[in-house]
Amino acid sequence: MEHYNMNLTLKVWKQKNTNAQGGFETYSVKDISSEMSFLEMFDVLNEQLINEGKEPIAFDHDCREGICGMCSMHINGRAHGPWAGTTTCQLHMRAFKDGDTITVEPWRAGAFPVLKDLTVDRRAFDRIIEAGGYISVNTGNAQDANCLPVDKHKADLAFAAAACIGCGACVAACKNSSAMLFVSAKVSQLALLPQGDPERQTRALNMVAQMDKEGFGSCTNTGACEAECPKEISLTNIARLNREFIGAGFGSEK
Repeated sequence: MEHYNMNLTLKVWKQKNTNAQGGFETYSVKDISSEMSFLEMFDVLNEQLINEGKEPIAFDHDCREGICGMCSMHINGRAHGPWAGTTTCQLHMRAFKDGDTITVEPWRAGAFPVLKDLTVDRRAFDRIIEAGGYISVNTGNAQDANCLPVDKHKADLAFAAAACIGCGACVAACKNSSAMLFVSAKVSQLALLPQGDPERQTRALNMVAQMDKEGFGSCTNTGACEAECPKEISLTNIARLNREFIGAGFGSEK
């Protein structure tokens, strides 16, 4: 693949804190390698700003390997940028060309308030997990793997749902800021396995209740969440969550 350098114009959202008025600021970066990751390009920009005596841009990152879900940037109108099935940290500058203007914003959702610049508070997801995203197990030695046989198809579906990294791209992409894809993935990965049975009657009810309490919107099945999810979590998980929720509702009335 041909390597090249480019000069770019960046329009980046700047916001001092949650209560402050935010706005876009324009920056220029030069000689950016096509082989840099998007976050490496931001490192170059921040080093440039620091050398100029200016405040660097705040953004979230950790593993830079597409695993942690922290690099939540809305790039040119798309969650995580133009490449499908890719987190921001995995996006490379060869996705752009010399002279491009790139607009970068934080996630836009009431349940994800901006902390500073491109960093948002995603603790609402943590509280949803705390409400029911767990299983009851006995402590001590692990059971033999063959004690709990699991259907291969269900194991594969559970593994695919568990690939969700909780980045929030589904919420950012949804016109209603719905968290249904995230919640359904976390419910599915446990509902499909026998280890998830002890909390089955309460899990979906409690997690959906907490999701609503956090202020996420309703799902209207437009599919934007699946299209922008960096781990390509399937919409079929939302159907499974609905079945779990309805079933749990009937069970709670007994």
